[in-house]
Amino acid sequence: MGKHLLSFRSLRRRLKKKRGPPQPAPPPLPPVGAVASPSAQNVIGGSSGGGGSVAAKGKKKARLWMRFDFTGKSEPVECDKGVIIERAGIPARDLRILGPVFSHSSNILAREKAMVINLEFIKAIVTSQEVLLLDPLHQEVLPFVDQLRQQLPHKSSFSTPGARAADVQDNELQVSTREKWSPIGEAVEGVQNELPFEFQFLEIALEFVCTYLDSSVADLERDAYPVLDELARNVSTKNLEHVRSLKSNLTRLLARVQKVRDEIEHLLDDNEDMAQLYLTRKRIQNQQAEALLAGAASNSIVASAPHLRRLSSNRSSSLVMSTVMGDNDVEDLEMLLEAYFMQLDATRNKILSVREYIDDTEDYVNIQLDNQRNELIQLQLILTIASFAIAINTLIAGIFGMNIPCVLYNVQGIFEIFVGSTTAFSVLLFLLVLGYARWKKLLGT
Repeated sequence: MGKHLLSFRSLRRRLKKKRGPPQPAPPPLPPVGAVASPSAQNVIGGSSGGGGSVAAKGKKKARLWMRFDFTGKSEPVECDKGVIIERAGIPARDLRILGPVFSHSSNILAREKAMVINLEFIKAIVTSQEVLLLDPLHQEVLPFVDQLRQQLPHKSSFSTPGARAADVQDNELQVSTREKWSPIGEAVEGVQNELPFEFQFLEIALEFVCTYLDSSVADLERDAYPVLDELARNVSTKNLEHVRSLKSNLTRLLARVQKVRDEIEHLLDDNEDMAQLYLTRKRIQNQQAEALLAGAASNSIVASAPHLRRLSSNRSSSLVMSTVMGDNDVEDLEMLLEAYFMQLDATRNKILSVREYIDDTEDYVNIQLDNQRNELIQLQLILTIASFAIAINTLIAGIFGMNIPCVLYNVQGIFEIFVGSTTAFSVLLFLLVLGYARWKKLLGT
């Protein structure tokens, strides 16, 4: 027994010596959707063909964006989620709104440094200085890209002097701290003279979406009325199928218009949400507040520096909040949204008018079908009365046709008289029952 144990242990030692020391674990793969570091890319690229496929998969996660700056210059860029999140300063859940799951939703979300726009096929992330438009090569997005290239330089030419004035005021604010809060009002007033960059893009996007929806409604109206008139003239399976397809398209289009309209209405009902959309104003105010804090900290005494920093921070934050939350600060955005809200409401009314016409046509068709059904019921009632009269005549003939002794069998010429009398009785019975049905208004006049 001991020899066997010793031989078994020695065998295990020999196997370990042949295998050699344990190999190190392979380096972990980069997470899905993230860009690998250069060293990790070298390690992956230097391995076999499988590592190259992993690197290719990592590159496929990047999506194509079109970048527009405030001067109207555009360039296509390919970025992954991490780069977009770091560049725009938005949470990762906002990128899911721009994904295919929420492709039919409409959202205008305000974040600290960016605005997330998802209107129909327009999916973009807007900051105070640039726009990142998703899927610019899509068939429906290409006309919008051309419109941006035409209108953004023209619109930005008005707001560029204001932006430069704001930059000059920021530099003056960093140099001098004597006029602490006056540059903020001037900067905000300079920005509000013309629409800031983010509102220029929002205006172009809303205009394009409203025009697209209005043209879709016009096409639907042009196709709807002939089909409905044809159905009113001739109720057939083919015409009913056309109307069914038209009604489903109308329902989908109404839902799309309603989503955009509800999103704009939600913004109009809340001044705080509209105030958060002023990205340029918030950026200028943050820069000037930081400059004021830096100036206050440099001129303060070391002992009382924390107290003054807190005091100046409270003053700057209160001023910024009072400026942002003012009643008149959202007037320009409110006017912009109200204009397109009215346009969407008019488009929605067009769709509702078409749907009312469809409902009227359906009611007319149902009236026609009810009328035909009533005529069939009247015909069935007349045939039933005639069948009743004929059944009475047949009953009498059947009774006398039985093999029963009767005196009338021996009378000459009684057959014609009997048949004529029974037939006249059946006709009289038919007329009496028919007159009763007309008297009870069971039959039409």
